[in-house]
Amino acid sequence: MGTELLDPYIINNYLVKEWKHACAILKSDFPNEWKDIMDLLLGFKLKKSMISTPGGRKSLVSSDIDSFLYKKGWIEKEFKTKFTVDETSIDSPTHKVDCYKNKVALEIEWNNKDPFFDRDLNNFRLLFDLRAISIGVIITRADELQDIFDELKRGDSYGSSTTHWGKLIPKIEGGGGAGCPILVFGITKKLYDKDN
Repeated sequence: MGTELLDPYIINNYLVKEWKHACAILKSDFPNEWKDIMDLLLGFKLKKSMISTPGGRKSLVSSDIDSFLYKKGWIEKEFKTKFTVDETSIDSPTHKVDCYKNKVALEIEWNNKDPFFDRDLNNFRLLFDLRAISIGVIITRADELQDIFDELKRGDSYGSSTTHWGKLIPKIEGGGGAGCPILVFGITKKLYDKDN
């Protein structure tokens, strides 16, 4: 069982990449979190205003996704990790996860520098190995959205060196998340609402 577990609308409107049986694990072991993510994806629209309005610290796309999940009980989470050898303990901090609930970690990478993917995958790997998470989810943008950004004269703000599908998938297939099951969704042109 794999991506066929997803609603046909999601398969038809998002790019989807599954790693290490992520769909089956998420749906069977974390049904509430699965439902939250599916509801998010089924209701999401990429509004023109989300692109044409310059972002500050956080893009309007990320804020929209975060706020949906926070209302469902997800939180931004920082894990305090350390390791001990004999009597010596050494802190081993991880990066905050954008949205976390019940061992499911979700990151939104809309328009960051592409090394953020390495950071996310390394974080998923470490937290999975420490049994702090069971699955990692990333929502990013499809490469094809560059055409829309260019049309809206925002293309310079979104470039090939920022986070998008084409940068992420080779990192996953190269083992960047190691044994952590990962599920990735790419926002495509089909979700674009040019009237809002």
